[in-house]
Amino acid sequence: DKGRPAEDELLILLGHATQHAHHRLGVSLSMTAEPAQGGVDLVLGVLADAALPSLKQFTTLLLQWNRMASNLISQSDESRVVSRHLVESLAPAHWLKDAAKARWVDFGSGGGFPAIPLSLVGVGTSWTLVESRRTKTLFLRRVAQGLKLPNISIATSRLEDFVLEDQNRGAYDGFTSRATLTLGPTLMLAADLVVPGGEAFLWKGSRFEVEPSEDQSWQENWEHTGLLGVGDGHTRVARFKRRG
Repeated sequence: DKGRPAEDELLILLGHATQHAHHRLGVSLSMTAEPAQGGVDLVLGVLADAALPSLKQFTTLLLQWNRMASNLISQSDESRVVSRHLVESLAPAHWLKDAAKARWVDFGSGGGFPAIPLSLVGVGTSWTLVESRRTKTLFLRRVAQGLKLPNISIATSRLEDFVLEDQNRGAYDGFTSRATLTLGPTLMLAADLVVPGGEAFLWKGSRFEVEPSEDQSWQENWEHTGLLGVGDGHTRVARFKRRG
């Protein structure tokens, strides 16, 4: 069964996380210190016991849909859906929780990373997931319904169109985006959605070294406030604060 490695990896990670927290730390997962980089330790600081079944259900749904209906992730990523997608999504969750923002918008949500895992571990009170491809928004709606997530809404739209709608301008205090547009255009569009004092978190690859200097227009509305390496070190999460 070609699906077994992914399910096995998920069971090992989530099962080990639960045992590791209770047996070694003796406290709730949500009470551990800020996690170090790498592997399971990244997520120990943000996982709560109640989130584990939902994370497993979400990942199982994603793999089922990926094999039957939608190209949510590449087939080569199925066996590493936890380490490549789930852990990378949750790695900066302590940052997002510390930001204490309530209304989040995620651009280019695809298969639900990072927004759905972050929502499941308690980041924010509401999330709007913006995705232009209908096959993927169908999956996202199925997840929201199946996991009973009334705090998640799905918008089938391009971000360029989404920001033009009056009800969306200044409607959010947090913004996330994982591996979509380059930094400058992403932050330019996010500035229309996020209130002053709000924050943006962008998952970036190796090109983050050059993107901030290639297009510096983002500096008019945003201040770069942090950078966190996640996963295998090739992915980084950049944090920005919306200027007043």
